[in-house]
Amino acid sequence: MRTERHRGNGPRRRGFTLLELVVTIVVFGVMAATLTVFVRPAIDAYMGSRNRAELAEQADSALRRMMRDVQAAVPNSIRTPSADCFELVPTLTGGRFRKQPDTENPGSLALDPSAPATSFDVLTPLSATPAAADFLVIDNQNPNDVYSGSNRSPVTAVASPPVATAGRHRITVAAMNLPLGYDGGRFVVVPASQRAVFYVCAGAGVDAQGNGTGTIRRLQNYGFNAAPPAACPAGGDLLASGVASCRFLYEPNQGATQQNGFVSIQLELARNGETSSLVLGAHVANVP
Repeated sequence: MRTERHRGNGPRRRGFTLLELVVTIVVFGVMAATLTVFVRPAIDAYMGSRNRAELAEQADSALRRMMRDVQAAVPNSIRTPSADCFELVPTLTGGRFRKQPDTENPGSLALDPSAPATSFDVLTPLSATPAAADFLVIDNQNPNDVYSGSNRSPVTAVASPPVATAGRHRITVAAMNLPLGYDGGRFVVVPASQRAVFYVCAGAGVDAQGNGTGTIRRLQNYGFNAAPPAACPAGGDLLASGVASCRFLYEPNQGATQQNGFVSIQLELARNGETSSLVLGAHVANVP
């Protein structure tokens, strides 16, 4: 602001001149252009990097959750209605049971293949102790067996053997017939609170804003369906959103010995034009 003195009057103030306003506007315009050219790309790069990191973390978390169930599943229990979903039966624990009586130490209990089994001794440590109502599965050769219940029986009691030499646990189950010819001596336990599990990818795609439109959900505790599923079910807990594409592939007889399957899970998430793609594969032991 400029101040001028006039004869007979006090100081008088006047505003900016037109030239000063033009110069000010030009300076601010140059500063705005500089910010747009140099600062905006850095901000966009940071936001893009943050979006990709968050997408990768979300995809990795979903893949690891799925793979954890795959690797702990009952052998030969994976069923795939389509490349958009798969079903399996995750286990709680597993071990080996006594196949023959201990002739040196009395008090042991073995499974008799010729009669319905009700109780047996566990010889190996268990990572978790089964509870009543959990399910015991022996010799799952075909995917539908564990679902139909032909080799599955509910646990009724878990106790310590009467003598230490008999084993680590004594498990009582509802009467079940052992599969003929099975001599593996292995069993797995399926938690009653979970039972079979479905992983479903639905609505995958990308909208006009570059955001994924699909979801990955985990459906559990719906029981056991004896017949193979004809289509992917709906519902379940949300594992991932913003899914642009997904694909579940399962090969039940991977390798020359055909004792291992292979699962490949491909997942891509998208947000604001940024994408994160992850692929995870794992071998699955199919020897019951």
